[in-house]
Amino acid sequence: MILYAVVGGFVLDAIFGDPAWLPHPVVFMGRVISRLEKFLRPRLPQTPQGELLGGGIVAFVLPVGTFLFTALACLGAAKLSPWLGLALQMFWCGQALAAKGLVQESRNVYRQLQQEDLPAARKAVSRIVGRDTENLTAEGVTKAAVETVAENASDGVIAPLLYMLLGGAPLALTYKAINTMDSMLGYKNDRYLYFGRAAAKLDDVANYLPSRLAALLWVAAAFFTGNHAGGAWHIWRRDRRNHASPNSAQTESACAGALGVQLAGPAFYFGKYYPKPTIGDPVRPIEPEDILRADRMMYAASLLALLLGVIVRGVL
Repeated sequence: MILYAVVGGFVLDAIFGDPAWLPHPVVFMGRVISRLEKFLRPRLPQTPQGELLGGGIVAFVLPVGTFLFTALACLGAAKLSPWLGLALQMFWCGQALAAKGLVQESRNVYRQLQQEDLPAARKAVSRIVGRDTENLTAEGVTKAAVETVAENASDGVIAPLLYMLLGGAPLALTYKAINTMDSMLGYKNDRYLYFGRAAAKLDDVANYLPSRLAALLWVAAAFFTGNHAGGAWHIWRRDRRNHASPNSAQTESACAGALGVQLAGPAFYFGKYYPKPTIGDPVRPIEPEDILRADRMMYAASLLALLLGVIVRGVL
């Protein structure tokens, strides 16, 4: 059943993406995280130890609660009808994937750049990146969009695919819960330096193997899409650690090498300057068409991941 649910979910995401009118599990996860934080902070000591404890409670409750709720729902649906169980798993597998949404958002950035509407391009890219975008140049907007496609190919598509192949929709949504916690709490600022540490570490662990698999698949995708597979392999080997996170530069470096451009570098977050290292070599200037190239490589890597997963799951 899991194989059918995974393939069906992949197709659902490719066709429909995440319609704005349809409630998404990540939204509910975000609400739970916010409510847990508001409940715990006043009740725990306002010390590093107290904040570490509070963040640890959130990092335990949300993933475990997500797995138990979704697993029981899938089991209950399957007992009522195998077809209902399959439909629910397929639906949730589709929601765990973000390929179509990522392409839609990145191509909206591309359209605004093509129209030379820089303010609109900045606004469009602000929907998919965490950095400050108000003062980005057209080149900066393009780099931000390409980096986001590359990074989210791992945690938005290939990692959820891997987890759903292992444990169906419940495990995929548990991964999404971990990823959502990191996106909300995993900042090294005054508010979340301690409270968000458990969420950030858990996300690092959950993404360690998927991010490296995603990078290797991106190298293969570069070959199949007519980009520079050799460059992807070389830059991945050289620059895959050029990030504070052990995982974020994995697919970014493969993407930079495949395109022959330089990504990353210094950026502003919440008004604060961060001197981040660059990834890749500036063989040529980055251009808006690189967003489309990154989208194609993301889809190719995702299809390769699905194909390999189905083969391995079918053999085992």
